Amino acid sequence: MIKKDLGLLLLIVVVGIVVAIINPRFLLPINLANTANLIGLFGILSIGQAFVIITGGIELSVGSLVALLGVLFVDFIAVQDMSWMLALPLILVLGAVIGAVHGWLITRLNLQPFVVTLCGLLIYRGAARFYTADGTAGFAFGQNFPELEFLTAGRFYGVPNTFIALVIIAVAMWVVLHRSVFGRYLYAIGKNEEAARYSGIRTGRMVMSAYVICGLLTALSAIYFAMYTRSISPASHGQFYELYAIAAAVLGGFSLRGGEGSIVGVVLGTVLLQELQNLVNLLGIPSSLNFAVMGGVILIGVLIDQQWHAIRARRRLVSAARQAETRLSNESSLPVVANQD
Repeated sequence: MIKKDLGLLLLIVVVGIVVAIINPRFLLPINLANTANLIGLFGILSIGQAFVIITGGIELSVGSLVALLGVLFVDFIAVQDMSWMLALPLILVLGAVIGAVHGWLITRLNLQPFVVTLCGLLIYRGAARFYTADGTAGFAFGQNFPELEFLTAGRFYGVPNTFIALVIIAVAMWVVLHRSVFGRYLYAIGKNEEAARYSGIRTGRMVMSAYVICGLLTALSAIYFAMYTRSISPASHGQFYELYAIAAAVLGGFSLRGGEGSIVGVVLGTVLLQELQNLVNLLGIPSSLNFAVMGGVILIGVLIDQQWHAIRARRRLVSAARQAETRLSNESSLPVVANQD
């Protein structure tokens, strides 16, 4: 764990202690289980967002995509009588395809990630509302899918399966990002895409792959959210989820400039975010202030990131100046050899 991750872990512990002192209900098993479930749901979404952010891009359409893919998944298995074992991979493939389209528009047509994903936010939300005729997608009374419900909304020895899924995905993505050539290429692209291209990295393919991973994890998250709520109103389902994902990534040390961050950090960022949300609920603060808390968290995260970069830049300048001074002093102390000619 890097220093940022250790600092974030310490902050999580301190906030948890403060919340537990203020309201002991925080430590109740049912509350911890519900919080872990939400951490799993939003953590998967945030990891996908992190892969895009590390390339210097951003994905604003994940909330609308959660709504659209959730509506399609529920309709497939509840209305069209499609087997969930067929519907699930179909939704995952659709999410990956949408991510590939985003990546293609950004890398091949040189469109800005903000523009592409903002348009996606509007398109997918509108498509979801049109598909349901602005109605609600849900399961009929008595409709049950025992295996699917256990995998998506069940618990294993009291631990939500969504949280277990998050741990498995986080470990796999940690290996991909921190222990593979692919991950090193993503970091290089985020630091300086032009330099990465001149060094032989196929930056277009790498960036497109990041958006495919984001689309795939967003689709998986959409399935989990659909089974968690069991009823989807496309006008509001998944609304502002992109902010949750961005805030978790920023809190976890991912720089919006790209080229920085860790999977451990984004998971810890999700934990802290849900801990703060739990604090708001337990203290009886109006839920309407949730978005104010979210905006404040993102602002604080960006300010900390900016100050951290400024401090590191000053340290590098001081270090370079000291090295130059030491080199000059060493050169001046060398004995002068007289010319014998």
